[in-house]
Amino acid sequence: MNLKELARKLDLSPTTVSRALNGYPEVNEATRERVAAAARRYNYKPNTRAIRLATGRAMAVGHVIPVATRHEIVNPVFADFIAGAGEVYSRNGYDMLLSVVPDDNEERIYRELQSRGAVDGVIIHAPRMNDPRIALMTEMGIPFVVHGRATGSALPYSWVDVNNRRAFQRATEFLLDLGHRRIGLLNGLEFMDFAIRRRKGYEDALAERGLAADPAIMSSDEMTEAAGYRAGIAMLTRPDRPTALLVSSMIMGLGLRRAIEERGLRMGRDVSVIIHDDELSYLRNGEDVPIFTATRSSVREAGRQAADMLLDLITGRQTGPVELLLEAELIIGQSTGPRPTS
Repeated sequence: MNLKELARKLDLSPTTVSRALNGYPEVNEATRERVAAAARRYNYKPNTRAIRLATGRAMAVGHVIPVATRHEIVNPVFADFIAGAGEVYSRNGYDMLLSVVPDDNEERIYRELQSRGAVDGVIIHAPRMNDPRIALMTEMGIPFVVHGRATGSALPYSWVDVNNRRAFQRATEFLLDLGHRRIGLLNGLEFMDFAIRRRKGYEDALAERGLAADPAIMSSDEMTEAAGYRAGIAMLTRPDRPTALLVSSMIMGLGLRRAIEERGLRMGRDVSVIIHDDELSYLRNGEDVPIFTATRSSVREAGRQAADMLLDLITGRQTGPVELLLEAELIIGQSTGPRPTS
C-alpha cells in the first residue's frame, strides 16, 4: 500500500497523512492517532527516501562514542540502551548512525554530521561533570538528549536518567538495617555524573546513621570484571575488611564475587553485596531467585524513553527541554544477609 491509497481509505489528503506520520505539530492528536492506527492495520511503511525529500530531514539519529570509552560498545549496558532506542527508531522510520571517534575529534565529528546533514539529532552518552558537549549541541542548534545528567552544567537540556543518588542511598540503608557498619563502595569513574551521584547517596546514608565514609574501602575505576576483582582483593585482605559492599555494575560484581571466593569467603554469609543494573538481556541475574541483591532499572527502557524524547524534539512535538528521572527498584537476592557475628 502506498501513501495515496492509505489517504483514500482515511478520506484525508496525502499531505495530511504524510504530516501526521511524520509528527508535524499542526496535525491534531486525534488525526495523528487515527492515521497511525490505520498505518499499523494496513501494514503501511512510509518511503524513507520520499520522507527525506519532503521534509528535508536525514531520518537518522547519531550516537558518537569517544575511543576512550570504547569499552561501552561491548558493555551489555550500552547494548541494551541501543537496543531499546533502536526499537523506537525502527518503528518511526529512522536509521541509527554510530560513530566511534578519538576523543580530540569529537567536536569535529559533531560539526561534520551537522554540515553534511547526516543526522537530525543526537543522543549523548556517559555525561561528565561540566560536560562541554551540552554547550556545543546548544550552540549548534541540533536536537539532543543526554542519557544521564551533567553535574555543573548551567544550560537547560533534555535528559533521561535513573535516580542514582537515591538508589545507592536506599541500598546503603538496607545494609545498615541488616547490621552492617563497614560498608565498602566499588564505584565507576568519579568524573562521570552517575558515579558522583551514587557516591553521594552512599555517603548520605552513612552520615544519617552517624557513620563516616572510609576512603580505604572505597574505589573508583572502570566498571570491568578485573576492576571488581582487584578492588575486592584489596578490601577483603584488610584486617578491618568490610562486611558489605556496594558495586556500581553487575560486571564489576562478578569480579568481586571471584575475589570473595578466592579469599575462602561466602557471598551473602561472610560478605554482603549489592550491585546496580541487573536487568540486562544477555547477562541475567539468576533465574527464579536473583543471585545478587540489586538496584534495578531497565536500561533498555531508558533507551526507548530517550529515543522517543529525541524524536519529539526533532519533529516539533516537543519544543523545550524535557527531563525524565526513573526510579530504581531494590531487588532482594542471595548476596545479602545480616552482618556476621565474628
